[in-house]
Amino acid sequence: MIMNLKDKLDKNKIPNHIAIIMDGNGRWAKQRQHDRTFGHESGVISVKDTVEAAVEIGIKYLTLYAFSSENWNRPKSEVDALMSLLVRTINHETKTLNENNIKLQAIGDLQSLEQQTYNELQKAIENTSSNSRMTLILALSYSSKWEITNAVQQIAVKIKNNELKAEEINQDTITSFLNTAAYPDPELLIRTSGEFRVSNFLLWQIAYTELYFTPVLWPDFRKENLYEAILDYQNRERRFGMTSEQLLNF
Repeated sequence: MIMNLKDKLDKNKIPNHIAIIMDGNGRWAKQRQHDRTFGHESGVISVKDTVEAAVEIGIKYLTLYAFSSENWNRPKSEVDALMSLLVRTINHETKTLNENNIKLQAIGDLQSLEQQTYNELQKAIENTSSNSRMTLILALSYSSKWEITNAVQQIAVKIKNNELKAEEINQDTITSFLNTAAYPDPELLIRTSGEFRVSNFLLWQIAYTELYFTPVLWPDFRKENLYEAILDYQNRERRFGMTSEQLLNF
């Protein structure tokens, strides 16, 4: 009997939190002589497949980089199509999220979203708030520089109002003001499409995250690709600044 990738996974070393930069929709569409919107629509299938796989193997948090702050600079027609697709997908998938006990959350400058998109997102977040099997986090109108700047501004207000002293600020303080304060840092970051950069995504949170880059374009990404990334992760030694010998006694 041939063992598939899922069977090879060490169930005791499944990452608690995986983050994914879903890249390559436009190139995938162009290769097929379609416009970029076709690539984004096809990428939704990959999202469904990946979420299903993550739930099946016991991942507790899955963060998807769906729309960056910089994406607002794309042609208006593409942005409008993306927002429309997001609304349709949220409307259509809320029932499935509930059936699979998945909580939906979002990070980013959500107030910058179009009103209909924001409303549908908040409705889905509320409707899935009691679910507990896995938390699916959408990064929307998100950039790490925006997030850190926003945290610094909040801390400055606290100091101005004498609610916090400068000498009291440490790493935990900064973390508590980030959008992701309620979630653990990701152990594994996956980027599709063969690009080797993190594109302003979770810069504070991925200080010790394992990075995995795959040439697979996002619309072609399936469960087996996720398993492959996790297998690669499970074969690494995570030292967090220590030596291999120190880890043995940690």
